[in-house]
Amino acid sequence: MDHLGHRHAHLLPRLISGRERGPLFLSEYRPGPHRLATTDPGDICPETGRVRLGYDRARILLAHYADGLRLHQLRYSSATHLGEANTSANVIMAKTGHKSLRSVQRYVKPGQAAVHQATETLSSPRRRG
Repeated sequence: MDHLGHRHAHLLPRLISGRERGPLFLSEYRPGPHRLATTDPGDICPETGRVRLGYDRARILLAHYADGLRLHQLRYSSATHLGEANTSANVIMAKTGHKSLRSVQRYVKPGQAAVHQATETLSSPRRRG
């Protein structure tokens, strides 16, 4: 979490505590019937029935309450965690909305554990075989 900075690292666990699915940033109200009918089910919190907070509103709220934390930093964090979990670059591109592999490479830097695992894979007895 060091890429979020020490001032922000403590906020994320509180934000995601107990959440296993559904959107993380939610609007204040439940949607009316028309909006509910036109909203992707993945954008609705299964516990509260509230919808995903719009990007512009989330940006404004973070700027006001999160002491400089930006949504882009969370996007970077997400891409980094996916990369460390050995998720393919194509999947990360689909998740983050990047169109270029070069763009994704800026965000995804494998950690020491991933590099160690790759080294172990290359030197495994099965490979020498």
